[in-house]
Parts: sequence; C-alpha cells; structure tokens
Amino acid sequence: MGFLFKNFCSLAYAILFQFLFLHKSYACDFFSGTWVSDDTYPLYNTSNCPFISEEFDCQKNGRPDNLYLKYRWKPNDCTFPRFDGQDFLRRYKGKKILFVGDSLSFNQWQSLICMLHKIKKYLMSLIPLQDYGISVTLIRKQYFVDLVKENVGMVLKLDSIENGKEWIGYDLLIFNSWHWWTHKGKIQKWDYIQEGDKLVKDMDRLVAYKKGLTTWSKWVDSNVNPTITKVFFQGISPTHFNGEDWNEKSATCEGQTQPLNGSTYPAGLPPAVAVVKEVLANMTTHVPLLDITTLSQLRKDGHPTSYGSDGKEGNDCSHWCLAGVPDTWNELLYALLVTGQNITSI
Repeated sequence: MGFLFKNFCSLAYAILFQFLFLHKSYACDFFSGTWVSDDTYPLYNTSNCPFISEEFDCQKNGRPDNLYLKYRWKPNDCTFPRFDGQDFLRRYKGKKILFVGDSLSFNQWQSLICMLHKIKKYLMSLIPLQDYGISVTLIRKQYFVDLVKENVGMVLKLDSIENGKEWIGYDLLIFNSWHWWTHKGKIQKWDYIQEGDKLVKDMDRLVAYKKGLTTWSKWVDSNVNPTITKVFFQGISPTHFNGEDWNEKSATCEGQTQPLNGSTYPAGLPPAVAVVKEVLANMTTHVPLLDITTLSQLRKDGHPTSYGSDGKEGNDCSHWCLAGVPDTWNELLYALLVTGQNITSI
C-alpha cells in the first residue's frame, strides 16, 4: 500500500510541476542562479554505487573534505523539480537513452546510472532494466565526425559522419563535444584534418570545431524525427586550471573546497559556447541546450584534483567528482523533460 501511495505522490508531483511551469506567462531560466548549501545532498551514496569509475570516486580515493557534496543549484527566479528516479523510470519505460560524446559525457552518464541505481539496485550499464525495459547507454565519440586510419595516419574528417549510424533508434539522445578538440601533442588523436579533398596538419581549433559541429547538426536535421526522439546538447563543461579566471592568482582547482559566490564567473564564457549556440540556432530541428557552463564554472571545488585515478598523483581540473556537479546536470535534464520546457540561452 505504501509503495502505491509513493508512486501516486511521485506522479502527482510531476504533473503539478508541469502544470505550473506550462501555465506561467514567462519562461524560467533554470541555468541562471547560485549554489546553496543543502544537507539533503548528495542524491546517492557513492559507496553504494558500483558503477563509478576509479577516476571519479574522489571519496574512495581519499579526498578529505566533503562540503562539495552538500550543494544544490538554485535558479534565481524559480524552482525546479527534485530528481525523482521512480518517475524517470516510469516516463522512459521501454525506452532507449544514449549519451554520445567524450569523457564529460562519461561523467554525466555514470552520474545518471548512480541516480537510477538508488532506485533499482540491479541496474546494469548496458542491460535494460527488467521491470521497465529502459536502457541507458554511452558511446564514446569525442568529435562526432569520423576519425579514420588511412595511409597518412589518423585523419579527422570534418564533413563525414558515418558514426551517426550508431545513434539511430534511440528515444533520448544527449550529445557533448569540445574537450578533445583542444588537445595537442601526444594526446591529440589525429595526424591530419580533412575537409572535402583538402588535407591539413592543423587549423584553428574553434574553426575546426564549428565545421565538425555543423556536420553533426546536419546529421540531426536529416536523421532525427523530433516527434519520436528528443535530442539535447550538453553545454561546454569548464576547467579550473588557472586561478586567474576567478581572480585567485597562482591557484588551480587543487585544494578548493567551496563554490564561487554569486551567479557570474569573472573570466566569462569559454569561446566554444558561442560556437555551440550559433550552430544550434541554425538547425531546423530544435535541440535544447543543457546550458551547464556557468553553473559548473562556479564549482571550482568539484574536480577530482589529485584524488582521481589512484588518489596519489595528477591534478584533474577537467572532470568532476561523483557524487557531484554532474548530478545537477542530470537534475536539470530531468527538469526540462518533466516541465516540457525547451530552455536555451540562444
């Protein structure tokens, strides 16, 4: 009886939020706000989620502080529904969800797996839930466009996207790309960049990114039926290697234990954000932007730092601890799905 009542309450809560938001005369911006302390967080116990990769499990790797787990994102002008895993599973019963992107997609995917695992402990990463027939899958494609081994070496083809065949047949697609476009030297994945018949060793990375993202956008416009498949673009995830970005000279994310106060980030937005917004604005298919950049910029405290892979070395100011900031990304994704809002800053 209690289980049925809980399900009824979850459904009523979701319907109430949807009614309230859809009947407002203005659109609320979920992505402008501040971080506030909240002892009801995190949304799951990290030690109880077996799906977190070693490099994201900061508590297991010995991070001594835990304040970074106790923050909630609060929009300036409204509230959004708290993540309800039971309601999420009900909404996507029999559906297929796919994350496509790089290690930041991996971060968000693992976060969602843990948030759902709290509800259904037998959730397996690539195996549909037995009760709901839901699958939550990740495909690692850092560039979206094709990276092909040829006689000259590895070639990044800016106008080719055969990869897209793997993304067809899903009900919810969440894309992300930028992080790997900036890599150079030994960690760069390509030897040449190709557009049409032109082969070059390198080009301006923002220019290359825009060309590749435009190819992706054309794929979405040509292959996605928006009445069947919802598509989101995960916004640019920031790094915190340079303390001057938040007016703290000679600092990195190492040792940071609190977010920045306020709603703005001193250094402003990364230039890739403008590229994403321009490409999305020129699409015929409306793809909402999960605009997590600014709210994540404020979380200089949320990275693994030296408590990544083995907890002994490195200073990871790119990825995020789990539990942590990516849980909020998924809360906001859920809020957009529940309220029916297509919020975007474009």
